[in-house]
Amino acid sequence: MMALVIKTIFIILFGLIFFSLGSAFYFLIRDRSNADRVVKALTWRIALSFVLFILLFIAFAMGWISPHSI
Repeated sequence: MMALVIKTIFIILFGLIFFSLGSAFYFLIRDRSNADRVVKALTWRIALSFVLFILLFIAFAMGWISPHSI
């Protein structure tokens, strides 16, 4: 049960990371003002990636997920 919750959190975080990356790309192409929306979107992406990375380590250390061969 816990593995399913962790995997769902991982999928949601991946979705948010890709959304942030897409919005940064959109702001880079379409935004002609001097607003720093691209920087904010990329900062969110880096922060979410860091949270995902730390969560992976915690989940592995707690035994909620385990590596396997393909």
